[in-house]
Amino acid sequence: MPLALLALAISAFGIGTTEFVIMGLLPNVAADLNTSVPTAGNLVSAYALGVVIGAPLLAIIGVRMPRKHLLILLMSIFVAGNLLSALSPNFGWALTGRFVTGLPHGAFFGAGSVVAAHLAPKGREGRAIATILLGLTFANIIGVPIATLVGQAVGWRTTFLAVTAIGVLAVVSLILLIPYEPAEPQQSLRRELSALRKPQVLLTLATAVFGFAGVFATYAYLSSITTHVMGLSESSVMWVLALSGIGMTIGVAAAGPLTDRAARPTAYASLAGLVIALVAFYFTAHIIWIALPMIVLLGAVGFLMTAPLQTMVIRFAGDAPTLSAASNHSAFNLANAGGVWLAGVAVVSGRGWMSTALVGAALAAAGLWIALVAGYLDRSATTNVMTHHELEPNKITR
Repeated sequence: MPLALLALAISAFGIGTTEFVIMGLLPNVAADLNTSVPTAGNLVSAYALGVVIGAPLLAIIGVRMPRKHLLILLMSIFVAGNLLSALSPNFGWALTGRFVTGLPHGAFFGAGSVVAAHLAPKGREGRAIATILLGLTFANIIGVPIATLVGQAVGWRTTFLAVTAIGVLAVVSLILLIPYEPAEPQQSLRRELSALRKPQVLLTLATAVFGFAGVFATYAYLSSITTHVMGLSESSVMWVLALSGIGMTIGVAAAGPLTDRAARPTAYASLAGLVIALVAFYFTAHIIWIALPMIVLLGAVGFLMTAPLQTMVIRFAGDAPTLSAASNHSAFNLANAGGVWLAGVAVVSGRGWMSTALVGAALAAAGLWIALVAGYLDRSATTNVMTHHELEPNKITR
């Protein structure tokens, strides 16, 4: 593995830790800042809003920058946001800190994926992109549980200071390990926007929105499912979430080589597997010895789609991939917000916690349908081009 990928993975580990650790520290933050837990929950929304706004905005701002400089700038914003969160004197400043921390998320993974794909040997781009995303999933297994324990033991501010230190380490790693390449002459905002309008790019982004909404519709309510449906104690929630993180890591690790062999079929398999697994989970969540392996499976099949979707976006965007790749992470966060909201509507309407699995299955099925339509259009375009080339010599001979 090139050392440059290690620098990107460290950055992804820090980003993943700060994104998810807040969920386990909301009571601590609320008590310290004299607010309610539901109000403190807006810190989660502020981060997601930062991602959605920051991904295209910062990608556009950095379109003419060398990508190494862009990555360093983005992680510097990440450091500033976490430090602001840690030192916040009141809830308003904490909210601002979370928003600032979310701003570089999508643009970093977009630019980082492009850098990883360029550094990888031809035919191994999927593995390189998956290496970065492994940093994100390892955060769920290692970073989030440890950071949560630290925050509960010595204060949530210490957690965000620790994440700030990870961010500083990431910045140093990027400076030392990412090779410098001047900005490509053809990079321009017009090219980036033009690539973002390509039908296959838009269909891939739509697949990400619906497919990942299917993942988050259930994942966001896993704590309640653990205690109310599976019958486990609150202290077991952390371990159940860790099982989900293990599944995510398995899925991302498998996605790399599978994407390099066949990106689109890998996306099909992930989405179809997610539909089946969610329906099966709906019927078996109350059987503990089945439910726990199912949670690992859900994480695996759900995150199997990460590398193929990101790789396809970069390929379809052609010579202007940065904005499209960043927008893919905006799509993931729109999926997060939309999937959680729709599943919440089902729960509030009295359909029970496991209705989230059926909502997730329906969303994943919609993502699969969009992916199949994109695949059909792609094959049709390829067939038309081949037919044109086959007919051309006959035309000349006549």
